[in-house]
Amino acid sequence: MSRLLDHLQEPEVEGCPVDGLARFEAHRTVLRRKASIRGVFDEFHQTFVQLDQRFFVGEGLVVELGAGVYPVCETVPGVLATDVVAAPHLDRVLDAGAMDLPDASVRAFYLQNVFHHFPQPSRFFAEIERTLVAGGGAIMIEPASGPFAAWLYPRLFATEGYDKHAAGWETPVGGPMSGANQALSHLVFDRDFVRFQIEHPTLEIVHRDVLGNWPRYLLSGGLNFRPLFPSAGTGLLKLLERALTPMRNVLGLHRVIVLRKRATPS
Repeated sequence: MSRLLDHLQEPEVEGCPVDGLARFEAHRTVLRRKASIRGVFDEFHQTFVQLDQRFFVGEGLVVELGAGVYPVCETVPGVLATDVVAAPHLDRVLDAGAMDLPDASVRAFYLQNVFHHFPQPSRFFAEIERTLVAGGGAIMIEPASGPFAAWLYPRLFATEGYDKHAAGWETPVGGPMSGANQALSHLVFDRDFVRFQIEHPTLEIVHRDVLGNWPRYLLSGGLNFRPLFPSAGTGLLKLLERALTPMRNVLGLHRVIVLRKRATPS
């Protein structure tokens, strides 16, 4: 499969180091010309907004962590775009494990495919407990843990790893895009859910689901690979996604987890 993926790689991305700025710029170039993956990311952005409005209360900042190549603010004005790496289109540099933000100053954190890159997830949880207002929370879109995702992700993003049997939550420290465990949300919120509740009693999971737009995400090629369907076929793929909704727990590639901060610990 690795040979096939090499053949399908977008020309702008080919040869770019995973953690280099050249790859970052290559992804921005691919995104600008590739409406299919922009459409998927736009839906992710709307998912953040809808879940924020549904589950969170209070006043404060709305902050995207790990905003990367396509920040939420490009479709939803007012969201602070941050990343651990500086870039001209981002608002500021912010380390999720040591955030330069005042206590109780944030209503919502948005994270798109970012959480599994944190080498010490417990530091992130402690920071959102400190910086969130009561009733605010964090919305994470992460790699799913169903059978298809568990088979595909280790092959599609081999530099990040996908280990559902890792002993702990900590991941090897690498660059911004490497040294990750794409199965981290499964470890924390499924396998070790009791530990999570004990160690972070002010945080509650109020929603989790598997997203259904996996056919478009996969066949678009994402930011790294050539598309496997023409943009004109987007409507047909949306119909297919509706038909496959009952199978999303098996076939889905992304899940969403919503954490909310309690007024007092449970």
